[in-house]
Amino acid sequence: MTGVRGAGYRLLGPWFDYLLHTRPAEWPIMAAHTLVGYLLAVGLDSALHGERLGPGLLGIGLWVVCLNGGTLALNSAYDRDEGDIAYLRRPPPPPAHLARFGFCLMTLGLLGALLLPAPYRAAYAICLGLSVLYSVPPFRLKAVPGADWAINMWGFGTLTPYAGWAATGLPLDQPHGMVLLAFCPLFAALYPLTQIYQLEEDSRRGDRTLALMLGVRRSLFVSLGAVGVAFVLLALAGVRIGWGVQDVRRWLPLALCGVAWGLVLVSWLHRQRRMSARDHQRGMYQALGAWALTDVAVVLAWGT
Repeated sequence: MTGVRGAGYRLLGPWFDYLLHTRPAEWPIMAAHTLVGYLLAVGLDSALHGERLGPGLLGIGLWVVCLNGGTLALNSAYDRDEGDIAYLRRPPPPPAHLARFGFCLMTLGLLGALLLPAPYRAAYAICLGLSVLYSVPPFRLKAVPGADWAINMWGFGTLTPYAGWAATGLPLDQPHGMVLLAFCPLFAALYPLTQIYQLEEDSRRGDRTLALMLGVRRSLFVSLGAVGVAFVLLALAGVRIGWGVQDVRRWLPLALCGVAWGLVLVSWLHRQRRMSARDHQRGMYQALGAWALTDVAVVLAWGT
């Protein structure tokens, strides 16, 4: 074994399997989305200095490594995937104590959250509970179509950037609250796209995921509709905060992101009958690129 994975096993031995199942490849994406809330709260000009920086960094670190990493490890412990999963190609067999490791990691983050404001602690505790309900039998809501969708659109979509805001201790106003809310339908669009390439494995395991229930074509139509709702909310937030037609530098990045989402989804819909599982996986990563662009556009529009 060579490269980063080989170096990890040489350094940590079999313990590296535990680290891999926290899916560090996703950490930058999760950190960026949590950072959005922090940047909206303090503004780009004050992001790297001031009394909010320390709590903000702590909040992002706990959310990304402990809560998100622990959640993914817990999920892997019960999924026991054999094929590629999101952010982890060729996953090693789940080690014996992976579920315990994931839960302990999440609990460690909850203890660290005691150092941060009460709204952050509440958001962390809510997401910890949702993570358990999502992955662990007999609940295992990830196998209940609709329930898995709702947990992810609120947990990752809205509560994740809210945690970045809440770590600063600043109150949340209505326009910025609408911006954070817009990420709920935006993740509602992304979530079924992360499942399409795993339809065969999910069906074999007996998990009735949202994408499996809807099928590929309807999943893509649902995603298109959810993207539309998200950008309507972002537009309303812009109007609510007082943007006018002259604020081109704020409207234009959002419009370009809407176009990017449309290109990804319409192209996918047009080609879906001819696409392999690997092609669907590439489509998922293209949608993740559109998501990243949206995070950047939101920060540029509201954080300056």
